[in-house]
Amino acid sequence: MVVASPLCTWLVAACISVSADNNLHRLKPAPASKRLSRSARRKLAAISGGGGLMSSLYGSSIMNLLEPCEEYYKSKPLSCIFGFQSINRIHKQTGKAMAIAVQPAKEATTKKKPVTKKRRVVVTGLGVVSPVGDVVDVFYENLLEGVSGISEIESFDCQHFPTKIAGEIKSFSADGWIAPKLSKRADKFMLYLLTAGKKALEDGGVTKDVMKNLDITKCGVIIGSALGGMKVFQDAIEALRVSNKKMNPFCVPFATTNMGSAMLAMDLGWMGPNYSISTACATSNYCILNAANHIIRGETDMMLSGGSDSAIIPIGLGGFVACNSLSQKNDDPTKASRPWDVSRDGFVMGEGAGVLLLEELEHAKARDAKIYAEFMGGSFTCDAYHMTEPHPDGTGIVLCIEKALAQSGVAREDVNYINAHATSTQSGDLSEYEAIIRCFGDNSELKINSTKSMVGHLLGAAGAVEAVATVKAIQTGWLHPNINLENPDVGVDKNVLVGAKKEKLNIKVALSNSFGFGGHNSSILFAPYKDQ
Repeated sequence: MVVASPLCTWLVAACISVSADNNLHRLKPAPASKRLSRSARRKLAAISGGGGLMSSLYGSSIMNLLEPCEEYYKSKPLSCIFGFQSINRIHKQTGKAMAIAVQPAKEATTKKKPVTKKRRVVVTGLGVVSPVGDVVDVFYENLLEGVSGISEIESFDCQHFPTKIAGEIKSFSADGWIAPKLSKRADKFMLYLLTAGKKALEDGGVTKDVMKNLDITKCGVIIGSALGGMKVFQDAIEALRVSNKKMNPFCVPFATTNMGSAMLAMDLGWMGPNYSISTACATSNYCILNAANHIIRGETDMMLSGGSDSAIIPIGLGGFVACNSLSQKNDDPTKASRPWDVSRDGFVMGEGAGVLLLEELEHAKARDAKIYAEFMGGSFTCDAYHMTEPHPDGTGIVLCIEKALAQSGVAREDVNYINAHATSTQSGDLSEYEAIIRCFGDNSELKINSTKSMVGHLLGAAGAVEAVATVKAIQTGWLHPNINLENPDVGVDKNVLVGAKKEKLNIKVALSNSFGFGGHNSSILFAPYKDQ
């Protein structure tokens, strides 16, 4: 592009002899001796790179550009490379092409693209595996009644641990959902994921007949995990102490966080986007928003999204104890998880999975699907502050909420319900509460609750299980209580928080927050579906 301007000027100024003929301008090349001085020719040669680009395109000498040449006019590379367009391309009076004047090319005018209506995303199916139920309606009814799923750990001896309680799933069966051979080999996080995913499909009315009519290349799975197959990996380490020959050949693939999504896709034959996002306890929201974006961009019509985790094993419990993150209220497990209460002393581990079936609106309507709610959008930010502690002034959380509102086009005054991340830790609960009040404090209808008060912290599955609760709140019009909130911390307005009993609310827009170790913040928004 360096030669475009000098060459254009030189061609016009040095080689044009104009005579009028039918309003066509013919250019007659002047004798070479008058066309350009030797020093000028050297300079031009230097600009053109000597025998480089120009010579290779149009001959061994730059002077060839001045000779009448049919190829000159037919040659599109000249206009493409140097930005010229010819005027009066060929003058046939002499029976041959003549050199012509050139002018800078005008910018190509592009036709305006027709305005396309944004593809809407709706929730058409829900699947859950949790400490308070693995059927969606049972799960939410238990939440509304304030049933706690926190109890003493029974799956291993934890007497030597300072924490002996968790939101442990006591009875789980994959019968009818997963092949027996796979059930014996796979980690619990994968079994929970596969079961919750298939339940979401069943709940969404995706029968075998419906499956036959789906475009499987536009159906995908994005279900994440914070820790993956920890039990499989722990068992492999124990086997390795005996001999490497004793190791489970599936230990590596079944330990990776992506394999749950991959196995579900293999089972369904879905060939669309398939991957796992792992952002600690914010994992599920990241997966849900990314899945929705695939639909919005037209890449898919249907996505299974959410999260799954099962880390209630010695290494999982011991690791969080070492972080000094867990509650030690062992004497009364159901009272241990108490978000915003002044006596909270840490979160309670939980396990399970939550999966949402997201679908493009017209696709859902075409198959007459049940629509729970509309997914409005969301956002992510990073605190960039500390590995385990939130930023003390909640800057990252506020930014995340503000971006979620802006990107979804939701007015802040319309958000009147928030399912908070609130894990029952000292700093985390207050940072989030203060950020929420900064964003929505003027809304007198605002109500906040925390599902973790009853199920504990499900790590990478937390956001998805809470998203299920949020969607059910929209569907039923009932908010589940915050159990164990007996004495709110200083600065916490009890009137903003849902009390010890379920509360009725006509939800306009609901927001669900999830935050993770590493400073990962995520906020997603749902609203009642309205046909527009």
